[in-house]
Amino acid sequence: MAASSSRFVIYAALSGNLLIAIVKFAAAALTGSAAMLSEAIHSLIDTGNQVLLLVGLRRAARPATPLHPFGYGLELYFWTFVVALLIFGVGAGVSIFEGVSKIRHPHPVDHAVVNYVVLGLAILFEGAVWLTALREFRRHGKGRRGWIEAVRHSKDPTVFTVLFEDTAALCGLGVALLGTILSEWLGQPMLDGVASVLIGVILTLTAAVLAWETQSLLTGEGMAAEGLARIRAIALAEPGVLGMNEIRSMHFGPSDVLVAISLDFDDGQSAGHVERSVSRIEDRIRAAFPEVSHVFIEAQDASSRRARGQPSPDLGMISSFSSEKERPIPR
Repeated sequence: MAASSSRFVIYAALSGNLLIAIVKFAAAALTGSAAMLSEAIHSLIDTGNQVLLLVGLRRAARPATPLHPFGYGLELYFWTFVVALLIFGVGAGVSIFEGVSKIRHPHPVDHAVVNYVVLGLAILFEGAVWLTALREFRRHGKGRRGWIEAVRHSKDPTVFTVLFEDTAALCGLGVALLGTILSEWLGQPMLDGVASVLIGVILTLTAAVLAWETQSLLTGEGMAAEGLARIRAIALAEPGVLGMNEIRSMHFGPSDVLVAISLDFDDGQSAGHVERSVSRIEDRIRAAFPEVSHVFIEAQDASSRRARGQPSPDLGMISSFSSEKERPIPR
């Protein structure tokens, strides 16, 4: 469901941006507007970015191999990072270069009414795509969290990447429209170049935020604290489990999570009983968290662990949710 929704958002953005890019390039050639040319390049790059996101989704869905035993889910994060680099290196770079060139060698915008019509239509198209991405992000990513917190906790970069791109596109269109109006009304062609530079700044900020969020996913983000607390509660509710030594998790993709747990079992239990307990814990974790695709549970004595100087579990991050361990877990 999540992958299908991501593809829907990407295809909607791809078709909209491709159409807008063609119209903008035609308008830029007719009017000679640097801001319009920057916007055309921006839309073209966004179109290419959506293609890269689709490539990332397809490559991430490949099955595991001996060389990649946990699959290729991280490729989605890699291609999203490439998208951020393209926004910065090409989109922002070309926009700022064109803007500075127009400021140094200003010339009036021809047929300004064409710019107004094209920018108005582009705002309508981009607005429709933005609303689509916003609805999907609210449905699958935001939940009850605030916007910044939702982006930081989201493990599916495709939806918030499209949302960020379209937000930047709408801001850029507004700047381009304002620059064209002021350039014509005040008789200052250089303001068109200033608008192009501002579009480049908007793209730079967008790329920086995307790169920052994606590198965190690419370098191994774990589950949210509340999720770890619930898994801890499930494990500790199993009869014969005396305590948890350690719990670690890592996202290999939006719906591909590895969880590793070290548990201290009652020494009086037989090996067969411990094996059945491990199987029950794994089943309950997967039932509660369908995105958990790999569960590894280690039976380890807590006292011998401390004697060997192994670190204690870092439970501080989930202490605020520790009350959940008191809730009965259905069997």
